[in-house]
Amino acid sequence: MGKGDKKSAKGKRYKGTYGVNRNRKAIKARLKRAASTKPAATPGAEEKPKAKRTSRKKEGAAE
Repeated sequence: MGKGDKKSAKGKRYKGTYGVNRNRKAIKARLKRAASTKPAATPGAEEKPKAKRTSRKKEGAAE
């Protein structure tokens, strides 16, 4: 079940062919859905930069 297997999806990707295990219509539909949902997911959401962590000084340290 590797690259040389003509019936597996991995083998079909390797050879660049399509079939039952690698359906061209299903792949195109999946890519179309993914492309249409990405811009709508973040219309006005702005990402705030995370606060940087600072090291705390020890309270009982000798000065």
